[in-house]
Amino acid sequence: MLLGQEGNSLVLLLAILAIVFCIFKFIMVVYDMTDHNREAYFNNVFAWFTLPADFEKFTTRPWTIFTYMFLHNDPFALLGNVLWLWAFGYILQDLTGNNKLVPIFLYGGFIGAIFYLLSYGIFSKLAPQAAIAHLEGSSAAVMAVAIATTTLAPDYRIFPMINGGIPIWILTVIFVIMDIAMIKVDRTGDYMAHLSGAAIGFLFVHQLRRGRDWSTWMTSFYDWITNLFNPDRKSWKKTAKDDLYYNSRGKQPFKKIPNITQKRIDEILDKINQQGYRFLTDEEKEILKRAAEDEEL
Repeated sequence: MLLGQEGNSLVLLLAILAIVFCIFKFIMVVYDMTDHNREAYFNNVFAWFTLPADFEKFTTRPWTIFTYMFLHNDPFALLGNVLWLWAFGYILQDLTGNNKLVPIFLYGGFIGAIFYLLSYGIFSKLAPQAAIAHLEGSSAAVMAVAIATTTLAPDYRIFPMINGGIPIWILTVIFVIMDIAMIKVDRTGDYMAHLSGAAIGFLFVHQLRRGRDWSTWMTSFYDWITNLFNPDRKSWKKTAKDDLYYNSRGKQPFKKIPNITQKRIDEILDKINQQGYRFLTDEEKEILKRAAEDEEL
């Protein structure tokens, strides 16, 4: 997965996290340079994008269920989430292509937010804190990515030069321990958010193995939005039916020999980029093999 590769979801997420952090830090500096103080910044700007624990307050700012997962005030919290997201996201994209990372990230953030709100509504001991408590950061979303990656390939090995490699599940155990240890004791809602993020990551892969891809509707919606602003992209999404110039009526008149063209190779490479090599058909693998042999000649 090249850093500047088109459609690289990992780079997109990392860039968004970094840009959002810089924008809000710039706003904070502007507040510091004016007559406003730091508290005014948090009350008038920052608080409107973090997820409030109070459900009534949440109803006045429902967009926070989405914005909170991209918002960080502590640079070390941002750095930790970015590094863990890079580590697990890189492996996830290597295994599944570029279309699964963002949906898992968003599912983890959304479900984490829902259980965070529920925890302050259900547990009476947390209710007095709801007026001032809030949730920020992408930890729940990153937790979903980490658990999904580990569930998908627990024996995936990193650092192969070290005694044959370290299984990814060991890295996940370290991540979970560090993540839980960094949560303050009085922020029980954060535990609920992170654990629910982990659960949705596991369920996503479990359902994927049963043939239910929860990312399909997100990918289709994204493609639809993209095509609205880039009509030329539609011309590259031809189906096999578009290229048939006869009516076979369900019967194959001859055995088809795949024709190697640059366009066909690009389509196969795009499929690898989006879904991973293991989703290629035998015909597509044969085309790539023949193309490689022709190139060597």
